[in-house]
Amino acid sequence: MKRLRDVGGVLVLAAAIFGPTLVAGQQPPAGQPPAGGFPDLVGALKATPGCLGVETARTSSGKQVIFAWFENKKAVLNWYYSDTHRSVQKMFAAGLPARTPMADVPDDGQPVLAIASLTPSPAPASGGMPFAVSQIAIELYRPLPGGLAAGGRFSPSAMKVPGLVDVPMPTPPKSQQ
Repeated sequence: MKRLRDVGGVLVLAAAIFGPTLVAGQQPPAGQPPAGGFPDLVGALKATPGCLGVETARTSSGKQVIFAWFENKKAVLNWYYSDTHRSVQKMFAAGLPARTPMADVPDDGQPVLAIASLTPSPAPASGGMPFAVSQIAIELYRPLPGGLAAGGRFSPSAMKVPGLVDVPMPTPPKSQQ
C-alpha cells in the first residue's frame, strides 16, 4: 500500500510539474496531444515563497524537464501545499491516502534543487492520465561546494553554492583599424 501511495504521489507531482512545458512554449512530440486543463504551473512555482528560479527544457532523448530551485525544504513544502499544486493533486490522485512529503529530507536550511523529468510515450494514454508517458521521475539535489561560473550561471544567482568561483566571461579585444 505504501508503494502505491508513493507511486501515486510521484504521478501527481509529475503531472503538476509537466503542464508548464506547454505554457513555456514547448510543443509536445508529434502525435502527442497537448495536456489540457493545467494551471500555469511555471508561474505558480515562480510565485511560491522561497522558490529561487524555474527552468524548463527538453532533452535530446525527448524528456521534458523542469528544474526548480528552492531556498530550503520549507520552500519546497510551500509549493507542495500550495493551492495550485493541491488542485492538480485532486485532478490526478483523488482518493489516494495522504502522505508526508520529503519525510527523509533534513530541515537544515540548505537549498534544494528539484528536477522533474517525464518521457512522453507514443502509446495512447491509459489509467486515467490525460497524456501517455513511459517515465516520470522527481529527484532532489543539493549543491556541492565548488564549481565555476564564467559569465553567468545555470542556477539562479540567489542559489548559494559554497566555494563557487564566479568570474566574468572574457570579452574579445576590440579590433584595431
